[in-house]
Amino acid sequence: MKTVSILLTSLFVLSSYFYTTPVITGKNQKRLHAPKSTIVTHLEPETNVIRVALLLDTSNSMDGLIDQAKAQLWELVNELSYAKCGSKDKPSLQIALYEYGNDGLNAREGFIRQVNAFSNDLDEISKNLFGLTTNGGNEYCGKVIQVSLDQLNWGIQKNDLNLIFIAGNEPFDQGPVRYQDASVNACEKDVTINTIFCGDYNTGARTHWKDGAESAKGNYIAINHDKRTVHIPSPYDQAILEKNKALNNTYIGYGRLAEDKMALQSQQDDNASEYGAANAVKRAVSKSSHFYKNSSWDLVDAEKEEGFSYEKLDEKDLPEELKGKSTSEMKVYIATKRKEREAIQKEIAQLNSQRISYVAAQTKKDDNQLRNAMIEAIKTQAKRKNYTWE
Repeated sequence: MKTVSILLTSLFVLSSYFYTTPVITGKNQKRLHAPKSTIVTHLEPETNVIRVALLLDTSNSMDGLIDQAKAQLWELVNELSYAKCGSKDKPSLQIALYEYGNDGLNAREGFIRQVNAFSNDLDEISKNLFGLTTNGGNEYCGKVIQVSLDQLNWGIQKNDLNLIFIAGNEPFDQGPVRYQDASVNACEKDVTINTIFCGDYNTGARTHWKDGAESAKGNYIAINHDKRTVHIPSPYDQAILEKNKALNNTYIGYGRLAEDKMALQSQQDDNASEYGAANAVKRAVSKSSHFYKNSSWDLVDAEKEEGFSYEKLDEKDLPEELKGKSTSEMKVYIATKRKEREAIQKEIAQLNSQRISYVAAQTKKDDNQLRNAMIEAIKTQAKRKNYTWE
């Protein structure tokens, strides 16, 4: 019998943007005791991080759940963008993605593949998610959880929110690694495991999905994974989509990544549109949030980064509109684009506020079970770390 489990180890964290552990100073250092007498060093954070690892079972009967994950990516990002930790600035977001349970994956590695490590490159995450395909295979929940704990950099800031989401519908205790051991290791790393069983609540509880969550301080939820995501249109959608086109025109590509990254941005707009205009709107809202950063190829974002220098720019890496320009002329051009972008982002936020109110009045309680389950879990666990929602 083919096992069918989907591993959503979340929030929404992925490749070229690895989290860098800050230097520990005596002034900021605190120590807490973790299980098995392990010492966990926590830092007073400068910027808090929400890390979501999505581990997806890509066995052949999980098409429905993967489809829901694709359709819900931008709404999840948007919900997290409203979070705030205490009096600090808004946290950053990193998402990691794994696939497992697919016959096309390496059997010696437990049919597991890291698609991308923790990253804040939302376009790249979207591309990787849409690139997943399903096939039969063996699904080992304990194994994939342990692999994600070992491979990913979970960080040590005391208010970082580290979350794994794993979903599926086969027994949770299959495979070479005991889920109980993986849960202990997760607690030692300050990582919470949430389990989502695709099927009857009691069946999931009998097959250890409930215990898998509770043993790592997470939530257990049961959903109908074959139910299609509901995207409710609003009277504000078209205006937001028009603003999204204008937003794309504020990007100033530079360097060897620019052409491919600008094409990727457009491609992910199209992927979001596959699920309807309302879902494309959610992506547009995500692109207007503080989570959407492209400093590796966009001069507007890059200029804000520490260490940026106009003197280090090579003219051959500049777009045509900036070739031959003086530094002062480039600064004026970039400042103009920044002002234009910020104005568009503000307009999208205002339109989205009206959209949210409209959609809330039209939404049924059982719509979008995957999204609702994940948001409920995240908000519950975030309260322990002093997070609030605006």
